[in-house]
Amino acid sequence: MLRLALTLIVAAECSLAAAANADVDFQRQVRPILSDNCFLCHGPDKGTRMVDLRLDVKESAFGERKNGRAVVPGKPDESLLIKRIYSNDPAFRMPPVFSHKTLTQEQKDTLRRWIEQGAKWSQHWAFVPPVKEIGR
Repeated sequence: MLRLALTLIVAAECSLAAAANADVDFQRQVRPILSDNCFLCHGPDKGTRMVDLRLDVKESAFGERKNGRAVVPGKPDESLLIKRIYSNDPAFRMPPVFSHKTLTQEQKDTLRRWIEQGAKWSQHWAFVPPVKEIGR
């Protein structure tokens, strides 16, 4: 019985380690975090957008700003997004206190891993034109 329990624990730890090292999927993992926590102030609505930063559009999220770039692929420590979500200063940290939103450690780690892995950006499948494969 003890051997079975130990085997299950080791298998679970291996599974968690594999999940932590797996590629982060932008559409499944990153966009929902940004949508739920960031898009109100950094999304498509011009009326609520702050500091002219859109995190729903790749060109804006990766674009140069006067104090750096929100997302620097492969360099989380240079990414303003990471600096802001991990900040210990409540006045600097995102999401801001007034939004009544907070990121879990898992969500923060997902965003960090996504940037570490190159910040691959993909469109929702509904916006990707179909391509006919030759020979089918």
